[in-house]
Amino acid sequence: MSTKQRVLITGGASGIGRATAERCRTDGCEVITIDREGDGIIADLSDPAATLAALAEALQGGPITRLVNNVGIVRPGRIEDQSVVDLEAAVSLNLRCSLQCVQALLPGMKTAGFGRIVNISSRAALGKELRTVYAATKAALIGMMKVWALELGEHGITANAIGPGPIRTPLFEKANPPDSPLTRAIIEGIPVRRMGEPEDVAHAVAFLLDARSGFVTGQTLYVCGGMTVGAAGS
Repeated sequence: MSTKQRVLITGGASGIGRATAERCRTDGCEVITIDREGDGIIADLSDPAATLAALAEALQGGPITRLVNNVGIVRPGRIEDQSVVDLEAAVSLNLRCSLQCVQALLPGMKTAGFGRIVNISSRAALGKELRTVYAATKAALIGMMKVWALELGEHGITANAIGPGPIRTPLFEKANPPDSPLTRAIIEGIPVRRMGEPEDVAHAVAFLLDARSGFVTGQTLYVCGGMTVGAAGS
């Protein structure tokens, strides 16, 4: 199979990552996932050394020219309760891991003259209560992506981001208990009147990974049911 059809997905064992992996397989890609569980490469991506080892293992099969930086952590809490430990954990998994992945795959992308990088950010990057460290790192993912788009475009490499809104995943439900009034308010405020599904995000990722999307770079696509437009009825 062509090296241009290999895709690496971090956090690919569940939720958005799993749905994206399934979509990429359907589209004919060779999928490599890295996660703490599942049937891919098993590694704790919160650890820099473990991340490097996992990336080396992923590249044993040849260059990988498509990357989905999906793995992430949420540490919800009011600003008074957000700790330095929370910030460091979010920076490590949400940002440092993404940077390491790009740096590891970049030589193969440059040699191929082709690359697709998709960062899974969040609508929370625009602001969300109880998400100081999470929103900060997800906004930073967008900032890094824009720099990569500028630096790598001449090599045929695009970099974009997806900003999911409320998506029905274990991570979302852990941070947003179904019986919480705040969670009910989130769902009631979605213009399309439903929660998003992991497959909704996977479809958007597949578009950005496609070889035909080479003129789209440095962009953030919000998959949020219309929540970024504004409050309904306001």
